[in-house]
Amino acid sequence: MRRRLPALAAVTSALVLLLAGCSGEGGGTDTDGTIRLSFQSLAWQKESVDANKQLVREWNAAHPDVQVDYVQGSWDNVHDQLLTSFEGGEAPDIIHDASDDLADFAYGGYLADLRTLLPDRLTEDIPQQSWATTTFGDGVYGVPFLQEPKVLIANKKILASSGVRIPTPDKPWSWEEFRQVTEKLTKKGTYGVAWPLKEPVSVTLNLGLSAGGQLFHRSADGKVAIRSDEGDQIMPGTVRDQGNSDRSAARSALGMGGSDTLPGFFGGKYAMVPLGFSYRQQVVEQAPEGFEWTVLPPPAGSGGLAQGVSPQTLSVAEDSPHKKEAARFIDFLLRPPNMVRLARGDWMLPTGTEALADPALHTEENGWATGTALARSLRPAPAQSVRGYPEWKDKVATPALQEYYSGAIDTEELRKRLVDDGNRVLARYQR
Repeated sequence: MRRRLPALAAVTSALVLLLAGCSGEGGGTDTDGTIRLSFQSLAWQKESVDANKQLVREWNAAHPDVQVDYVQGSWDNVHDQLLTSFEGGEAPDIIHDASDDLADFAYGGYLADLRTLLPDRLTEDIPQQSWATTTFGDGVYGVPFLQEPKVLIANKKILASSGVRIPTPDKPWSWEEFRQVTEKLTKKGTYGVAWPLKEPVSVTLNLGLSAGGQLFHRSADGKVAIRSDEGDQIMPGTVRDQGNSDRSAARSALGMGGSDTLPGFFGGKYAMVPLGFSYRQQVVEQAPEGFEWTVLPPPAGSGGLAQGVSPQTLSVAEDSPHKKEAARFIDFLLRPPNMVRLARGDWMLPTGTEALADPALHTEENGWATGTALARSLRPAPAQSVRGYPEWKDKVATPALQEYYSGAIDTEELRKRLVDDGNRVLARYQR
């Protein structure tokens, strides 16, 4: 579950890292015996940064013998930055990342296996389906702590005037009904939906789970093969038909990021936009006065409301000389009340069962209750532990899906490229 920084903020974070020199380097021990740990955080929204820094201050005040230095990182360059720091022996002790970025670091020996380092309180509070996102081989290499479902953010007035059935987590739209609804919502000057698919792969895979799609299949010998079954075609087929046959989806949105759709959404150009749960903050901050909006669950299929997520994670560097102390800090950071603070700061859901039950996350205001109701249906992203996935995503799947959604290629050509070309890529990583 990676997050995109606005361009200026990304540049600023990058400059901070450069100017800090070795500030991301793992901690050590001061001359007075004080242990120093470095914590590289990727928080970027003000509320989230404030929450993280405040928790670091609280830890430091209560643990004079183990001090944590906060280091600001950036989602935009985290993989390359971490790889460089690992190879140079300058990795931070505590690493904030996303589960879909951990596989190469875990298999490469850069991250510590946390199984013997974490307390039972923490391991038992987070469901196994979340731990599965950070389990590679026989080890656990990160603590999944924040997760972000996809939801439909909708114009309340357009929905009400159309007379369509309003879905709930207990009675969501099916993919077929969703297609019919977007046709009904489409009027002169308004499209039923805008799909921001500048980066189409994770959206397609994760929402495809609701229709029984999986795409990646692991055999008994541990090897992964790509196979496109009927369930894999329902979500992308619906989106393609909305844009090319029904004209109920704005084709101009296909090349957009999520934030790019918001001005059109506020202006009534789109009745609904499928977005990550955290985009609610931007809606609250940017919506014009009097604009009424609501949060709806995504469409469901044979898999119910299942959807894939790649949670944000906290890991410990294998080279850290103070792994136990780093794990103690992670345990503190993720105590239930603190996890709630981090979730609210990032407008996401906590993975912890106790934190998820907090009344503050079950209010109707800003759609918190709808998102929280989806938590039980969240699953590991289909390609979570697939080696070679980044290459397949960049070189095969992204261009193929972009052409498919635009109408340039048909379903059979999409299948051929995703499966045939994709399996050739994966084979190189599984020799």
